[in-house]
Amino acid sequence: MEVHLTTEQQQQLAELASQRGRDADALAQQAISRYLAEEARFVEAVKLGEAALERGEYLTHEQVGERIDRLIRS
Repeated sequence: MEVHLTTEQQQQLAELASQRGRDADALAQQAISRYLAEEARFVEAVKLGEAALERGEYLTHEQVGERIDRLIRS
């Protein structure tokens, strides 16, 4: 697979890699790995939220407002 970066992105990556004493390819791979892990966590959180909704476990808009008001007052 090839990833095509804009000239500006290439320059930014090269500069960051240089500042960190790292290879630009390795830095890009690390960034992609972090992104993929974060996306997986997000998708899992959405699935958990959807399951909670299906079970009827949620707060109404009014309940959220009440909790925020209590937090602000304390």
